[in-house]
Formats: sequence, C-alpha cells, structure tokens
Amino acid sequence: MAANIKNLIRLHEWNVDEKRRKLGELLRLQGELEDQMKQLEEDLVRQQRAAAADPTLAGLTYGAFAEQAIKRRENLQDSIDQMEFVIGHAQDELSGAYQELKKYEIVERNRQRRYELEQARREQIMLDEIALNQHRRKRAAEG
Repeated sequence: MAANIKNLIRLHEWNVDEKRRKLGELLRLQGELEDQMKQLEEDLVRQQRAAAADPTLAGLTYGAFAEQAIKRRENLQDSIDQMEFVIGHAQDELSGAYQELKKYEIVERNRQRRYELEQARREQIMLDEIALNQHRRKRAAEG
C-alpha cells in the first residue's frame, strides 16, 4: 500500500511539473507577443516622426505602413487575448494537479504518522513488559 501511494505521489509530482513547464512556456510566448506589440508601437512612432519630417515622401509610404501596422496590432492583440485565455486554463489545470498531489501527500503523511504511533505503542508495551518483569524479579528476591 505504501509503495502504491509513493508511486502515485511521484506520478502526480511529475504531472504538476509538466503543467508548470507548460504554463511557463505559455507565459514566455505571451511575453514575446507583448514584446512584438511594444516593438510595433515603437516602429509606428518612428514612422510618424519620419513622416512629419518629410511630408511629401511620407504621403506615398506612410499610409500603407499605417494600415499594415493597424492590422498587425489587431492580430497581435487577438493573439494576446487568446493567450490569456489559454494561460488561465493552464493555471486552472496546474492548480487542480497540485491539489490532487496534496491529497496523496496528506494520505501518505497520515499513513506514516499511524505507523509511527503503532511503533511507539509497541515499544511502550515492550518497555512496560520489561519493567513488570524487573518488578516481579525484585519482589521475588525480597520475598
């Protein structure tokens, strides 16, 4: 029984670690998307400054750039929103896996505590028996 619980604990620890790694990967991807959004905003500001500096050339190129930047921003925002949903789901899965692991750890801790109490009880019975025998011997020697 103890070996089975320990195997279950190892299995659930592995499951928690896998879900933690998955969540970490999703958070890394979300960070990359946010970095791309920040870079896009910086590029847009840079192009706006360039357009303001040379309005004749900017009239030919800035409009197309701005249109593409707006589409890219919308796509990135959609991806970030989707990633937040997926991350929320992954966090829920991790929480559930962690709670399941804790159940098995508590069962094992309680089993171990019962075992230790039983061992202490047996030891006390043995010590009581030794003390009783010593008392009997002492009484027999006196009488």
